[in-house]
Amino acid sequence: MEFEAVIGLEVHAQLSTGSKIFCACSAAFGAPPNENTCPVCTGMPGVLPVLNRRVVEFAVRTALATSCAVRKKSVFARKNYFYPDLPKAYQISQYELPLALAGHIDIELEGGAKRIGITRIHLEEDAGKLVHEGEFAGAQASLADLNRCSVPLMEIVSEPDMRTPEEAGEYLRRLRDILVYLEVCDGNMEEGSFRCDANVSVRPMGQKEFGTRAELKNMNSFRNVEKALEHEIRRQIERIEDGGKVVQETRLWDAAAGVTVPMRGKEEAHDYRYFPDPDLLPLIVEEAWVEELRQTIPELPGEKVARLVDAYGLSRYDAGLLSSSRALADFFEESLAVFGDNPKVTANECVHWKEAIAAGKISPETIAHAVEDREKGTISATASKKLVELAIETGRPIREIRDEKGLTQVSDTGALEETVSKVLAANPKEVESYRGGKAGLLSFFVGQVMKETRGKANPRIVQEVLKKTLG
Repeated sequence: MEFEAVIGLEVHAQLSTGSKIFCACSAAFGAPPNENTCPVCTGMPGVLPVLNRRVVEFAVRTALATSCAVRKKSVFARKNYFYPDLPKAYQISQYELPLALAGHIDIELEGGAKRIGITRIHLEEDAGKLVHEGEFAGAQASLADLNRCSVPLMEIVSEPDMRTPEEAGEYLRRLRDILVYLEVCDGNMEEGSFRCDANVSVRPMGQKEFGTRAELKNMNSFRNVEKALEHEIRRQIERIEDGGKVVQETRLWDAAAGVTVPMRGKEEAHDYRYFPDPDLLPLIVEEAWVEELRQTIPELPGEKVARLVDAYGLSRYDAGLLSSSRALADFFEESLAVFGDNPKVTANECVHWKEAIAAGKISPETIAHAVEDREKGTISATASKKLVELAIETGRPIREIRDEKGLTQVSDTGALEETVSKVLAANPKEVESYRGGKAGLLSFFVGQVMKETRGKANPRIVQEVLKKTLG
């Protein structure tokens, strides 16, 4: 029997706001334990949450970028559960009336494009975290760091439209790119600002009903998501083929062992006893504000790839590399505005120096002048790389460094003809052998000319002059 997987993803994206969702504490990552806390986010009695408008703005912009319908009215609810790093013993989230519904993201696969549906986007607060270290009274100690409590999260829930781990990985990459382009989330998986839970089940090929699903957690990279799904799909198929049943549960991914392991039974919605939060009014989003925010949506990665291919003749692969970063793609086009005769070479240079570009250590003019000088034969490829490195180190204009270091190539045909004549006159036996059929000696002559010019001659022009002179 053949099986197919059914995969749905729940992404928690930490929004890049300065403060938390319901209080004025800093939402920054990396502060000492419990420094970014106050009575509101630590759940002290008698305090009241106040919704951060910026959080709603970021979520609305995400909804628009993923073709979701923004609801005029949404409601915050209390999701009740006990855990040591959740001081209120409930999480403020959205349940029955989320902020946005029914969107999609298009992904690129080897066989073509595929549309992945988005069920909903809703807002919620994060919980704290436990740090397991040291001992207390002879037992392992767990310490609570509440800095993360009430940090704003946006949960994006996909439809179960993915069938392979590769599709899931591509969906996550495209979604992350969109969030980073919008500047609503930094997409840092290692710091937990872009987290994913995967729901996966298997069913016999052709069957419409879904199988029993497992939820996978603890995956901190795209590759780990794909590996965890590969293992879990294989585990579920083997369990069914052996005559067993898949149990609905939450499982953790053990990256070191390459396996998923049971964590707990999977909760249902009724286990959380959702009810509207009495301290927060319904969230009303006016249509005029939605339309105002719609005008702020930038050109998104998929649109940018298509335009770069069409406008500059790039391959989809090259356009995809450039579009992986909004800043890199903008830098590429700024470089072309200075010198645009060879977009392919400019694209290669931008990708090669992308770390320096991201760090702001290089200007579009540097890349444009390096490409132009190389294209016109003013400098060699080796000199070009060296000059860009020096421009990054010193912050000086690349052509100023070029002239100071004397790295300009000799491309003047007349000047090179004199040097070629001198080299040929000094090597009559080699000239005779070349004319007798030993074509490989051309490299010898090129080397001699380069030696005479101390490496400043343009090798391409040297070859042309040599071939013409030798006949």
